[in-house]
Amino acid sequence: MTDHEGSAPARFSPEETGPTPSMAAGEGGLAGRLVLIAGATSASGEAVARALVTAGATVLAVGTRQEALDALAAVVPGVDTRVCDLADRDAVAELAMRIHLKFGRVDGLVHLVGGWRGGGGIAGQSDEDWESLERGFRTLRNTTRVFYDDLVASPAGRLAIVSSSAVDAPYAGGANYAAAKAAADAWTRAVAQGLAKQAPQSAAVVFVVKTLAGLEERLGAEVVGLWNADPADVNGVRIPL
Repeated sequence: MTDHEGSAPARFSPEETGPTPSMAAGEGGLAGRLVLIAGATSASGEAVARALVTAGATVLAVGTRQEALDALAAVVPGVDTRVCDLADRDAVAELAMRIHLKFGRVDGLVHLVGGWRGGGGIAGQSDEDWESLERGFRTLRNTTRVFYDDLVASPAGRLAIVSSSAVDAPYAGGANYAAAKAAADAWTRAVAQGLAKQAPQSAAVVFVVKTLAGLEERLGAEVVGLWNADPADVNGVRIPL
């Protein structure tokens, strides 16, 4: 299952499955872009941050633990870190205000908040597990609602999430997980429909994995490649990794 970061409480501090498009990595599309990574202190977050910085983007890494963000900044020089509880809509609005004041509009949002919980069949799908998994979906709702206008206004706005193959083939022991991932998947493709109407230069994309373990570097390259792809080719597309 996916191994990206979960989100714990903290406040802001100081389908259509389409063909995988060609996404050649390069610097042209990302130079000068401002990209926010939500859930940035996971292994996948580190790989995506490094790929984006290398491609010329300004990267805002957001997580819930300052020490983990400090560790990320130490291994990916140039990353700007922010602590924020992305499950709190007010905290996200405050984060956006401070980002806009310091940097301006966000051009990209890469959502990596998540995690795996499961087991026990249908009867064993606990409320505790659901609340944890639903929290990850809530962070997607909050960040996309707050930064949606940025993606519309950007000359090349991009939203990317990581979904799971469990959405297409759910099983009883992972019902909570599959349901939360399906919600995030549908939400992102709804964002894509909105962008198609309001901002055809922008795109929202769902990457689909069985597990991210071993695919972190590839994910980073694919995220970078979104800015080299025609938005019409990737908007609303579920791309298997």
